[in-house]
Amino acid sequence: MPKKLKRRTFLKRTFGSLLTVFGLSSGGYFYANRIEPSLLDIKKIEIKHPLIPKSFNGIKIIQFSDTHLGFQYNLHQFTKLVDKINSLKPDIIFFTGDLMDEPNKYTEINKLIPILEKLRPPLGKFCIFGNHDHGGYGSDIYRNIMEATNFTVLLNESTSIRLKDGSSIFLLGIDDAMLGKPDLPMALKKIPKNRFKILLSHAPDLAEDASRYPIEWQISGHSHGGQVKIPFIGALVIPPFAKNYPEGLYSIGVDNPLTLYVNRGIGTTRLPFRFLAKPELTIFTLKQTTI
Repeated sequence: MPKKLKRRTFLKRTFGSLLTVFGLSSGGYFYANRIEPSLLDIKKIEIKHPLIPKSFNGIKIIQFSDTHLGFQYNLHQFTKLVDKINSLKPDIIFFTGDLMDEPNKYTEINKLIPILEKLRPPLGKFCIFGNHDHGGYGSDIYRNIMEATNFTVLLNESTSIRLKDGSSIFLLGIDDAMLGKPDLPMALKKIPKNRFKILLSHAPDLAEDASRYPIEWQISGHSHGGQVKIPFIGALVIPPFAKNYPEGLYSIGVDNPLTLYVNRGIGTTRLPFRFLAKPELTIFTLKQTTI
């Protein structure tokens, strides 16, 4: 009786077959397994809005997401990423979920913590839960790591980012859509009216709900940009809650639209490949615009 194929084995074999069909064969397999996952695309985006205080002009935010440590991505690679982030001198750092692929099986937490501690932006570093941060009974593991390294964990709550002149913007973070309980009204509860707000949501497709609230921007990850995209076929890995907005910049809604940005993430999951979906760091620069 033939052995039953595991899902991961099946996906690997399917991907290898597709590469062969498209004439990429072993060279394409090597590129997608070894080369593209080690690359880094740095995107630069301006966050422009009239509600942004003038004193925030030029403030730099760096987002990284979906490292999935322990699957294909290791601490040596993560150290290089942290060094790169520091070299870009961000004022603020956002991490939008999925730090470890399987938190309860990750054995290098003691080595991970000093690396995360090296990130020291002057206006703070903030994070939210992804589905993998909850998975494998990982919720407490993830929270403990992030709080130990001075990240502010936002779980259906908000905080202000305030400058010395007293001006401020507000940051919201909601729980993961797959394994958590996102609650936008709760996150918005303590925010005054007519303040500029950025929502961190691991799942990009929650932007449909967020667009019904007075939220100006949403920043997400989760999708990996499809992770493996075959020409004329499309992405092989699109998780739930990332099917409508898989990567890049979107405007959602007609009156006072919400702007959504979806980062492709750093690591891989399910398949140890990236193809036409390079790892990404995003640099956002704040700018006040006139009405």
